[in-house]
Amino acid sequence: MFDVLFSIAISFAITFLAIPVIITVAEQKKLFDIPDERKVHHNPIPSLGGLGIFAGFMLACLIAIPHQSSSDFQYFFAAAFVIFFLGLKDDILVISPIKKFIGQVLAAFLIIYKGNIQIKSMYGFMGLHELPEMFSLLLTYLTIIVIINSFNLIDGIDGLAGSLGLMASTIFGFYFLQVNMLAYSILAFSLAGSLMAFLIFNFQPAKIFMGDTGSLLIGLVNAILVVKFISVANQTDSPYPVIASPAISVAILVIPLMDTLRVFAIRTFHRRSPFSPDRNHIHHLLLDRGFSHRFITLLLVSINILFILAAYAGRNLGCTWIILAILIVFFSGIAALYYTRPRTRLFVAKTIDSPDGELKTSKIVPLTTDTILEHKN
Repeated sequence: MFDVLFSIAISFAITFLAIPVIITVAEQKKLFDIPDERKVHHNPIPSLGGLGIFAGFMLACLIAIPHQSSSDFQYFFAAAFVIFFLGLKDDILVISPIKKFIGQVLAAFLIIYKGNIQIKSMYGFMGLHELPEMFSLLLTYLTIIVIINSFNLIDGIDGLAGSLGLMASTIFGFYFLQVNMLAYSILAFSLAGSLMAFLIFNFQPAKIFMGDTGSLLIGLVNAILVVKFISVANQTDSPYPVIASPAISVAILVIPLMDTLRVFAIRTFHRRSPFSPDRNHIHHLLLDRGFSHRFITLLLVSINILFILAAYAGRNLGCTWIILAILIVFFSGIAALYYTRPRTRLFVAKTIDSPDGELKTSKIVPLTTDTILEHKN
């Protein structure tokens, strides 16, 4: 327990001390996230908060994790460095989606082949149990890459990605602590400590954003924790077995995971790249209703917790029924938000008559209030 508390203290302190320095340097070097028509902040804000999160997380892990009995973790840290430089370059220079995807595949390769993290069974989902090796590898790659991107894409308003990451990592940290897997518990709580410090500066009005450097790291760590949790929690000799662990994992990550799959499907249906930006995320639907960043963040985290409690309470129903119920409830809520969203009011403005007496073409002007201006930081 001391090692866990020590890791939280180190990660929190390093991140808390690093963020103000990063803000100062970013302001001096003009390293800002510039507002545009898609973003919801009004003023330029530094977007390198992921540097502070990474520094606190890595230092806490390197000091607190007992590496003699945790040789696989060197490959987790190697994958974290790949993600770190990938996100840092994207925050400063912007890289193409294909290069970002290749970097994520490389990180997943290190985790799967060197870190021995793999989904080998479906544990009864759709009647499936043990998986063929090739299908198992493909499923693990897909799971890791989707989770990495889910936290990257849900990072759209102040405090949301950090709060969801804090919630998920804390839950996994407590579970691994209970089953005496100290290294994984420290991994989770080191991230939680860094996120607690970061959120002090990121809640509305945000002084700094985490950028891709931070959101990709949150996704990577939670991907490792999810896959390990699925395999450990279903073991009969586990001190605290969890029936239907894949469904519980989906519930823990339900907001970022389901929203990402939904947005990817929409973009693919419209023949666009799944990584192309838009304003179809769940937080955009709530912003259009006039809610503040703080309210949306607290609302979505609360809903996520309710999903977790409901899934755990119904764990005896099995993976298939729990995941089906999660899908129905989540997408029913999205449909209700979408079809009851405020409609755009239009005003037809006639132009001044031309000299020959003919009326020029009218212009249609939307009169809805600018959402970006409604939610200034």
